[in-house]
Amino acid sequence: MIITAGLLAGAIALLGWGLYRNLPYGKLGIVAWLQTLVLMLPWLVVFGSLSFGIVINFAAVLFGLVFSIVAYVALGRWLRSLAATAELPLPPASSGRTELEQASAEQTTPAQAAEKPTLPAEDLQAIQSIFSVDTYFATDYIPYKGGIICPGNLRGEAQAVHQQLTERLQAALPDRYRLFMVPNSEGKPMVVILPLTTEPIRSGTLQKLAAIFLAVATFGTCLETSAILQGFSLLGNPTPGLFQRSLPFALGLFGIAAVRELGHWFMAKRYQARLGPPIFLPAWQLGTFGAITRIESFLANRSQLFDIGAAGAIAAGSLSLLLLGIGLVLSPTTQGWEVPTLFFQGSILVGTIAKLFLGQQLQSEMVIVHPLVILGWLGLIMTALNLMPAGQLDGGRIVQAIYGTKTAKRLTIINLVVLGLVAIVNPLALYWALVILLLQRGVDQPSLNEITEPDDTRAGLGLLLLFLMAATLIPMAPGLAGRLGIGG
Repeated sequence: MIITAGLLAGAIALLGWGLYRNLPYGKLGIVAWLQTLVLMLPWLVVFGSLSFGIVINFAAVLFGLVFSIVAYVALGRWLRSLAATAELPLPPASSGRTELEQASAEQTTPAQAAEKPTLPAEDLQAIQSIFSVDTYFATDYIPYKGGIICPGNLRGEAQAVHQQLTERLQAALPDRYRLFMVPNSEGKPMVVILPLTTEPIRSGTLQKLAAIFLAVATFGTCLETSAILQGFSLLGNPTPGLFQRSLPFALGLFGIAAVRELGHWFMAKRYQARLGPPIFLPAWQLGTFGAITRIESFLANRSQLFDIGAAGAIAAGSLSLLLLGIGLVLSPTTQGWEVPTLFFQGSILVGTIAKLFLGQQLQSEMVIVHPLVILGWLGLIMTALNLMPAGQLDGGRIVQAIYGTKTAKRLTIINLVVLGLVAIVNPLALYWALVILLLQRGVDQPSLNEITEPDDTRAGLGLLLLFLMAATLIPMAPGLAGRLGIGG
């Protein structure tokens, strides 16, 4: 209860701080703040009330979520129309450090930084020729990593200007340089041009061998998790008969994680992006936490980052919900697994769905459910953990795509703090916090066009995915469970 109240107070404080920061921008600032408000309002109302045991009608929750998405889209259109007609001064030139510099600096050795390669004179002249007063007015040219940083003023819509400058660069210097448009330290657009040889670090042989080893280890933990759920252990008694009993459920667990990776892979292939090998994460509690997948090429824009991050979550989440629903339809059954009904109090989403299918059966202390119920729920937990807005998790990529790198970094820190607090009562949270801290805390490298935000449809979909993530991971308050008749 104290943690819930603290989180709600923190969210309200953030809204107040955002309003204070946006007031100097007049109507533009107020509309932008209202977008943030409508995104956070369902979280504040629904999860705040449920955590305190106040029951909200499911239809009202659905209406509130739909209203929030529609309002966000409408406010976004209004904001763009205001920005198009507002008479704002051109942003001053700045040579502040860009996000691209920050990302590349982490992968640059002191010896490489001391080289300071410069452009050939003819290449510099060709690059200077691509700028104009009606697109991007460059005010300086600073050598950087074999390319050049071009501080200046953007004189048009970012996406159109980026496309025009890229086409001009290709015409002047074919297949030699790549043009980025990224925010500087003040959040203002800046052009950076780098050689095509500048690429994100690719996975080497060692990483590929580790991926194979961890995939095998993960399948092993899926087998053991399947065995434990059925009341025995393969580690203590690895007989062929017990192995065969464990295999179907283990294949299902590993299959959900594999479907998530296929979702990432198919979307990356659509955008001709390169992904590293999936590094599966074994876990005794769940069988697997999913997999870590690095993006090993520069994406064209933030929309592509959103699509790659969301595709895996949608694929695995949809499959898990389908398995959960089928399992609940086939329950209760005498051929299933006996579980305590308190099991269904561990998730607002799963408990609510189970109540719709099992009804009065959940008022007893124990209920026999089809194994697909357990499989679907474990899949939802794995998907939800990866939807947490932190680092290079699916949720972190969604937040980075919609709100930018700075917000993604701040939310990563907040998530680590929250996981640390939850770890007091749930060791699983500590394990996941360590995974994020050691392997996933960094955000993805900036895209070629880091200025243009994803459209409102993606923003609404991102809100829905994060909403379902929270509904999966937040347990029911005892008062709510009692009112719904869940638990003996």
